[in-house]
Parts: sequence; C-alpha cells; structure tokens
Amino acid sequence: MTIEPIAYIVDDDPALRDAVCALLDSVAIRSSAFADAEELLQSGVLAQPGPACLLADVRMPGISGMTLLERLRDSGIEIPTIVITGYGDIPMAVRAMKLGAVDFITKPLNAQALLELVQNTLYNAGAALGPDADVDATLRRYRALTPREQQVFQALTVGQTNRVIADTLGISVRTAEFHRASVMKKMQAKNLADLTLARVTIQDRLPKEPARAP
Repeated sequence: MTIEPIAYIVDDDPALRDAVCALLDSVAIRSSAFADAEELLQSGVLAQPGPACLLADVRMPGISGMTLLERLRDSGIEIPTIVITGYGDIPMAVRAMKLGAVDFITKPLNAQALLELVQNTLYNAGAALGPDADVDATLRRYRALTPREQQVFQALTVGQTNRVIADTLGISVRTAEFHRASVMKKMQAKNLADLTLARVTIQDRLPKEPARAP
C-alpha cells in the first residue's frame, strides 16, 4: 500500500509558502512547507516512502536551492525537484537539470502552470513505484469520502444527473451539487470522465452496494 502523494515546499518567503500550499490544497494535493533547506533536511520527511516531489527556491539563507540539490544527490536521496527562482537564466537551468531537477520555474508563479507541473511530477513519481500505486491512491481518496459522498460518487459515475441524485437520496438539488463539488475535489477529478475512470480503476475493490448515509 502506497502513501498519499505529497509536495514539499522550501522557500524563505512565508507568503509564497502559504500561497503554494493553499493552491495545492484546492485540488486536494497534500503539502508540507519549510522555511529553509536545513529545516527540511532535519525533518526526516525525505526518507519517508511514497510518491513525493520537492519545490525549492534557489536563493535562500543558509543552504541554497542548488546546494540542496547537491546534498540530495550526494546522499542518494532521489526526489523529483522543481527549482523556483525569481531571476533564472539558461546556465542556472542547465546546472539545476544536471543536479537532478525535473523542471525550472520562475517567479511570479503561474498558478495553473504550477498545478499541472506538480500533478504531472507526482503522477510520474507514483508510476515509478509500481502499477498498483495509482489504484491504492484512488482507493484511499474514495475511502476518505463520507458515506453520502460515496453515494453521490457512485451515482455520478453511472450517469445520474444532480436532479436524479437529489430525488433518489431525498435531498435538495443544491445539496446534491455541494456533494458533487466535494467529491470532485477529494477525488482530484477535473471532470466526470476523470471521476468515471477513477471508478473503473477501483471497481473490483468497491462495495457491491453504495454505502448508506446516516
């Protein structure tokens, strides 16, 4: 069983750390932030199993982003790292890539581009752990749904509309819409196609009947 993917953010700017964590949380991606590289290295989180990625600023007091990459490489710690900088240039990008960075992004950060980059990086990290990683992660997200949300999940993935779901469950359409939005967020689904794919992925592990809401 794998651990839920997580993104680690290392930046001495508290506003940026908070903004990135809030952005990732908006699509249900776990994150943990650190004020500097020393704090990250002393925390021991990089030794934990499971898919993860690192977002590290280049200019930080103490250990810089580049030095952090060197230490990770020399310690044999393999974690896909996205380098963040406010003044990037080609030589720096080349050096970062040689040190093992998977990408290089400049400030001010584009929210959508950053989200896609982190999602793709975590997806690739999970795929590298084995064919069951995605199944385990999807199943954990499903099990994190409330009983009512599980009912809505199963109804949505067989094509029921908000109106039909509301009538079937004896709730208002507005409440059905609220549960639908919560399900989409928790399952990290961008659309109904993603949600349906999630059901197909874990079909054999789902209960035969939808969970009964209290």
